[in-house]
Amino acid sequence: MATIILALEKKEPIDMALYAEVMFDKNISGEIPEHAAFIYEKAIPRIEKWGIPVQVVRAKDTYMDYFFHTLKRSAYPELIGKHRGFPMAGRCGINRDCKLRPIHKYLKEYGKGEIIQYLGIAADEKKRLERLEGSNKISLLDKYGVSEQEALEICRENGLLSPIYQFTKRNGCWFCPNCRDMERRHLIEHHPELWNRLKELEKIPDKVMNRFDRIGSVGDAEKRAFAYKERGGK
Repeated sequence: MATIILALEKKEPIDMALYAEVMFDKNISGEIPEHAAFIYEKAIPRIEKWGIPVQVVRAKDTYMDYFFHTLKRSAYPELIGKHRGFPMAGRCGINRDCKLRPIHKYLKEYGKGEIIQYLGIAADEKKRLERLEGSNKISLLDKYGVSEQEALEICRENGLLSPIYQFTKRNGCWFCPNCRDMERRHLIEHHPELWNRLKELEKIPDKVMNRFDRIGSVGDAEKRAFAYKERGGK
C-alpha cells in the first residue's frame, strides 16, 4: 500500500495494481483472515476509488494440491509414489508455484512491451534490493528513501495499515514454514480451525517432507508458540 500511495503522491506512472492471492485450498485463502478481510474490504476498494484498476490473480494449484502431489519421478526411487508433503523452509515451492507463477502468467498475457513492476521493498532492505538489479523491477520506496518503519507510518496516516501489524512485523501465509512464534500463537488462539488443518496434514502417511519447519513438527511449533507467550512475547 505504501508504494501505491507514494506513486500517487510523487506522480509516478501506475497503470494497475496486481495482487497474487495464494490459496490453502479452493475456498480458504492463505492470508491470515484479518489481512484477507483488510485486502478485500478496505485496500482494494480504496485503490479503485483512486482510479487504479486492481487485478487479483490466483494459481490453478493450491497449498493442498502442492502437499498431495504424488512424485512420479525422483533420483531416489524410495520417494516415488509418495506425497510431496510440507513445503521446505528456505526453498518454498508454494511461493514459486502459487504466487510467482500466476504473476508471470498474467504479465505475459497483459502486454508484449516492457512492463515495469513496482515492488514494496523499503530503502533499508538492502539484500532484497540487490536482487532487483538488472531487472524490470524497481522500488519506489528505495527511490525516495523510505524505510520499513516509514512505510508503515505512510499506511497508518492514510488509514491503510493492515491489522496484522498489531501482532507481527511481517506478512505471510498462515501456513508458511518461516512464520514466527508470535504469528503462530495468534493463529492458534484466534483461528484454531486453520491450525487444526495443519495438524491433520501432519498425520498423512507417505510424505517426502514430514518436517513442518526448520526445527520440527506442527506440534513442536505449537509448543514454541506457547513458550514464547509464557516468556512474555507479544
